[in-house]
Amino acid sequence: MTRIPAHAPPRIPVWALLPLRVFLGGTFLYAGLSKLLDTHYLDHTSPLGVQDQMLHAAATSPIGPLVSFAAEYPTVTGLAIALGEVAVGLGTLLGLFTRIAALGGYLLALSFFLTVSWTTHPYYVGADIVFAAAWTPLLIAGDAGLFSTTTLLRDAIRRRRPTPTAQEGNHAERRTLLWGGLITAATATLGAAVVALTRRTTTHPGPSRPAASGTSSRTVIAEVAAVAVGSSTRFTTPDGSAAYLLRPSADTFLAYLAACTHQGCPVTPADSGFRCPCHGSAFDGNGQVTAGPATKPLVKVPVQVVDGQVTTA
Repeated sequence: MTRIPAHAPPRIPVWALLPLRVFLGGTFLYAGLSKLLDTHYLDHTSPLGVQDQMLHAAATSPIGPLVSFAAEYPTVTGLAIALGEVAVGLGTLLGLFTRIAALGGYLLALSFFLTVSWTTHPYYVGADIVFAAAWTPLLIAGDAGLFSTTTLLRDAIRRRRPTPTAQEGNHAERRTLLWGGLITAATATLGAAVVALTRRTTTHPGPSRPAASGTSSRTVIAEVAAVAVGSSTRFTTPDGSAAYLLRPSADTFLAYLAACTHQGCPVTPADSGFRCPCHGSAFDGNGQVTAGPATKPLVKVPVQVVDGQVTTA
């Protein structure tokens, strides 16, 4: 196949793929970095975390058992998704093993379609199925040597042997693969270092001033009148953890962290208590274990009633 030079006129068809390549590469790179920089993404107690999202998706996904299994390892799964998006984005933008990057992008988009977007109706209003289809031209055509790091590496290696033999040609391909891998590893290492530093400065701010006395440090959960007897209300604690407020009787309010004490999966209200969708643990309305594998009760959140409002204590 004749390689298209970078200065070729716009009328050459391969240039038509360049806007798509830039859009897909930039979007996936942005998506991956956004996840890595989001302090809630890997937090298994947060309703905004990847584990909670996977557990909700598993209930309706055609690959629900696989999604539930992946949800048992939220840190590994979450990092694999985010770093995969970063690798796909960089590979596509740099023209580094473009077909492999396009295959990764296609598989990621397809997995999102089968989980997050599966219940979207009509199907064409969901973005993930469109992204999956958009990757196929790059999967078929690659970058055709246009602004391609892989092509630059291959040409630089081959220029050392103007008339290479078949054996030397295979050697050049192996060296191209090696140098491309080194570039990928170096870029990933640098990116991981930047992300780690950013997350550290974001999640570990400097010491704050002590809270003033009085009610300023309390979090208002709900108005007393807004919580019906026998109902549950989800809220977020001052430290950002998900929790549930219960009102078993007119004069009693109880609250518990929405995290199973077995492996930290988010629990959901069931009957008069809670159930863990990951491994089946169950808890009653007092947070006590009624079914394993959990052995410890739910963590209680102190609450109180102040001026007609339920607040954290």
